[in-house]
Amino acid sequence: MHVKLHLFVQVFTLVFFPTAIWFFLQVLSLTPINEWLLKGLQTVSCMPPPVSSAVILTKAVGGNEAAAIFNSAFGSFLGIVVTPMLLLLFLGSSSSVPFTSIFSQLFMTVVVPLIIGQIVRRYIKDWLERKKPPFGAISSCVLLMIIYTTFCDTFSNPNIDLDKFSLVVIVFIIFFIQLAFMLLTFLFSTSKNTGFTPADTVAIVFCSTHKSLTLGIPMLKIVFAGYEHLSLISVPLLIYHPAQILLGSVLVPTIKSWMLSRQKALKLTRQPKVPL
Repeated sequence: MHVKLHLFVQVFTLVFFPTAIWFFLQVLSLTPINEWLLKGLQTVSCMPPPVSSAVILTKAVGGNEAAAIFNSAFGSFLGIVVTPMLLLLFLGSSSSVPFTSIFSQLFMTVVVPLIIGQIVRRYIKDWLERKKPPFGAISSCVLLMIIYTTFCDTFSNPNIDLDKFSLVVIVFIIFFIQLAFMLLTFLFSTSKNTGFTPADTVAIVFCSTHKSLTLGIPMLKIVFAGYEHLSLISVPLLIYHPAQILLGSVLVPTIKSWMLSRQKALKLTRQPKVPL
């Protein structure tokens, strides 16, 4: 029921993020950076939050894990509808895939497996709790396979025209964008009158700035089916995902230290003064 927090995360992720990147790219388009990599940055900005990484990092810090779980799940469902619309709005599509076909394919790829999983779980819940299958390891392996196969699809393309300068610059730009937006969300959520606790701030920082690769790659392949530059457009998303995990992991101790000290300070200020 923490509506203000959820609203901020979703608006920042799916409205402010892509809009800010669009303005940023208007400046970068004047540079010699590969234009398709720049368009790839725009696709990254349109992606919904990831299901796992933001939650894992929020939990590692000790932040509002419930808010992180809700926004990751809710954002993923919103992304099924909003992300294709944002991609077509900012980039357009040269493919002949009808709009209805895009949503039907995304529904079959994302929603149907989730519904089937929830139904099956009702009947094998006791067995799952007893046996405890290694779903975490399986999930990590599947994600690794998705990243690997996408890299193979991208760099095995004989027509790919990717210069080293553009690739290196894009890596630095991605880290800059992540740090800038993490700082922006941190400053806003810790400002006066927002009403967010330190634990809320942790969830906001991670959920607002992280982007989903597992939903992003299928979306790109569906929305831009037959697009000759799909390989180059996918590169920034392939870089952004490991970069957000790496950067988040490095910042966990610092953010955790800030959160604990902030919580302690707030606790002291709320304690009633003992009369002399």
